[in-house]
Amino acid sequence: MFDSLGDRLQGIVKRLKGKGRLTEADVDEVMSEIRTALLEADVNVGVVRDVVARIREEAIGATVSEALDPSQQIIKIVNAELVAMLGGETLKITYASQPPTVVLMAGLQGSGKTTSAAKLARWFKSQGRQPILIGADLQRPAAVEQLRTLGNQISVPVFSEPGDPVATARRGLEEAKRLGKDVVIVDTAGRLAIDEEMMRQVADISTTVKPNYTFLVVDAMTGQDAVSVADAFHQRLSIDGVILSKLDGDARGGAALSVKTVIGRPIAFAATGEKIDAFEQFHPDRMAGRILGMGDMLTLIEQAEKVFEQDKAEEAAQRMLEGQFTLEDFLEQLQQLKKMGPLSGIMGMLPGMPKEMKNAEIGDDQVKVTEAIIRSMTLEERRDPSIINGSRRSRIAKGSGTEVADINRLVKQFTEMQKMMKKMGGLAKPQGKGKGGKGKPGKINKRQAMQQLGDMFGGQGGIPGLPGADGSPGLPPFFK
Repeated sequence: MFDSLGDRLQGIVKRLKGKGRLTEADVDEVMSEIRTALLEADVNVGVVRDVVARIREEAIGATVSEALDPSQQIIKIVNAELVAMLGGETLKITYASQPPTVVLMAGLQGSGKTTSAAKLARWFKSQGRQPILIGADLQRPAAVEQLRTLGNQISVPVFSEPGDPVATARRGLEEAKRLGKDVVIVDTAGRLAIDEEMMRQVADISTTVKPNYTFLVVDAMTGQDAVSVADAFHQRLSIDGVILSKLDGDARGGAALSVKTVIGRPIAFAATGEKIDAFEQFHPDRMAGRILGMGDMLTLIEQAEKVFEQDKAEEAAQRMLEGQFTLEDFLEQLQQLKKMGPLSGIMGMLPGMPKEMKNAEIGDDQVKVTEAIIRSMTLEERRDPSIINGSRRSRIAKGSGTEVADINRLVKQFTEMQKMMKKMGGLAKPQGKGKGGKGKPGKINKRQAMQQLGDMFGGQGGIPGLPGADGSPGLPPFFK
C-alpha cells in the first residue's frame, strides 16, 4: 500500500533538487502533480481539493525561506499534511476507571472484523490486560466458531450463545465482570452492504454494553467506498477510531488518506498481515515518513526489541563495539531477524531505501543461502574468516551447494560490515564498567539510533532531524 503514491511524491521531490528557489510557476506545477498523485491513490476528490489548496498556500509562503532548499521545503510541507490526513497523533487508549473497558467492533461483512477483534484482544493482552471476546455475530455461519478458534490461539476466552445478539452481548458483559476481565471486545454482525436491520442491531448492542470505544473495521482495499461506509456508521454509532485491515495489500491507500478528513476520527490500528500478531497501533507520522521514503526507524527498533533476546543482543553489541563480532554471532542474529517478519517489510522501514530495493523480492531463500554458507564453516572459520583459504572455500561451497564466488563475496562483505559496525560505537556506549574495564552496553537511545542508522543507510542529507532523505547506498550487503 502507498507504493504508487510514495513513488510519485518522491519523484516530485527529486525533480526539485538543485533548484535555488521555488517560483509560483514551480509551485503550480508541483501542485498539479501532487493532485494527480492523490487522485491516482483513490483519495476522496473533496479531500484532494482541500489538501492541495493548503499545500499550495504553505509552499508559496515557504519560497522566502533561506534555511531549506526547495525539495526540503516541499518534503516538510507534504509530510506535515500527510500526517494530518492520516490522523495527526497516535490514538492513546485510556482504560475505564471501573473495569471492564468495553470495545465494540463494527463493520461490513468481509472487512476482517472478526479477525481484527482477535488481533485487538492479543494487543490488549500484550499491554498486560485480561481481555475477553464476545461473539455477537450470530448472522454469519461459523462466525462464532472462527472467533473461538482465534481465541484459543491467543489464550483469550470467548463468550457466545445462540439467540438474540443484543441479549448475548449483555450476558457476555455480565460474564466478563464475573470472571474479573478488564477488557471486553464485542464482535458484531456485518452485511455485504449497509442496511437498516444491521445498523439497528449494532446500535442496540451499543446502547446495551455502553462501549468506551467503538472501532470501525475498514478493508483498506475498498478505496473511496470505505469513506462512505465510515460516514454511514459514524452517523449512527459515533465511531471513536478506525481499524484498517489488509494494509499489506496492493490497494492505493485512498481509504487511509480520506477517512480522517471525512469523519474526523483517526486510524487507531492497522492489520499488516494475515498472522494473528500482524497488528499494530497506527502512527500517522511514521506512515507519512514511509510514504515519503524517509523510513520508519522507530517501528523497526520497536519490532527488534520485541524479538531480540536482550542478554544475547547486549553481548553481541559489546562484541560489535570491540570489533569482535563474528560470523557465528551474525548467524545467531540472523535467526532473530527472521522473527521480525519478511525482510522486504524491514527494507521499507529503512530511510532513503531506493524503490528497487523496497520492491525487491527479499525472501527466506536469500537468507537460507547465507545461513547454509555459514553453517558449512567450522567453528574456527566462523570466528576468524581470514583463515579461509582456497581449499576451505571449495569445501564450504560444496557443503552449502553454492559457488566459490559466493563464499568470496560473503567473506569480503562481512569484513566490510565489521569495519562499519566499529564506526557505530556511539549507538550504545558501555556503562557500569567493572574489573578489567568490561561492562554491558547501555540502552539504545531511539532518536540517536534513528539518526545514526539513517545516516548509515540513507546518507547525510535531508531535512534536519529526518534521517536519510536524500537516497541510500542500497541493500545491506548480505542480501544482495
